[in-house]
Amino acid sequence: MKALRTPDDRFDGLPDYPFAPRYLEVDDGEGGRLRVHYLDEGPADAAPVLLLHGEPSWSYLYRKMIPVLVAAGHRCVAPDLVGFGRSDKPTEQTDHTFARHVDWMRQALFDQLDLRDVTFFGQDWGSLVGLRLVGLAPERFARVVIGNGGLPVGGRTPNEAFLSWQRFSRESPVFPIGRIVSGGCFTALTDEVMAAYDAPFPDDTYKAGARIFPSLVPTSADDPAEADNQAAWDVLRRFDRPFLCTFSDSDPVTKGGERAFLGQVPGTAGQPHVTIEQAGHFLQEDKGLELAEVIVAFIEST
Repeated sequence: MKALRTPDDRFDGLPDYPFAPRYLEVDDGEGGRLRVHYLDEGPADAAPVLLLHGEPSWSYLYRKMIPVLVAAGHRCVAPDLVGFGRSDKPTEQTDHTFARHVDWMRQALFDQLDLRDVTFFGQDWGSLVGLRLVGLAPERFARVVIGNGGLPVGGRTPNEAFLSWQRFSRESPVFPIGRIVSGGCFTALTDEVMAAYDAPFPDDTYKAGARIFPSLVPTSADDPAEADNQAAWDVLRRFDRPFLCTFSDSDPVTKGGERAFLGQVPGTAGQPHVTIEQAGHFLQEDKGLELAEVIVAFIEST
């Protein structure tokens, strides 16, 4: 599998991102190796808070939340999905499948880091990948928090906002990552922050994963991911550990997505589900400090 590695100097001097890079390697599934970048902040002996980003962002998305969680005594682990951030970037869109991305994170987080007693927060594709990991090893997770994400099954037709996003990602001759992230926020990002989201992608050859991810979201019952997603839902319908929904009020793609979990996942019962106000799709950007405090309080109360 051919993959590109973003030059390190692309990440020099990013605003509000003082964290030390860490790396491990996973099997790419074709006899090669892929380097995965992750952040690991806070006390090493504390139970981990796993923060999974989505499309087309990277662990930079969690820069506001990590200091709050660490100050509360928690260890924060925030990997970059393969194809994003400082992780290696397979160059062919066909190299990227839902199953491979789950397996690459399984290797990184379970086989190598051996995370246990995990508090998981996932948004966008972070939810899709992370909830599949919960399905594979529910015993590793102490609690789950989902904001603006889900795990689609059953061929549910997506809303027009998502269908438009799929078309744009496939067809647009220009795919400006920083402006895309800014467009998904309630408040426009500064030029410096948009540049930080652009940093992993020196040119379009690095964007195969970012381009194909929207089309990998299952939208039909015969999708290649359907059986595995259904199997994960079978586990989620028995998952009785604390499960919190923190969806935002201003995301046209996932608004109302908490209904997929409430009453379906036993762990949602009696939890203080919250709507994050004045936050768009990337609620970590718009309301990262507030969201981190919600997670801290959730851990303390459970």
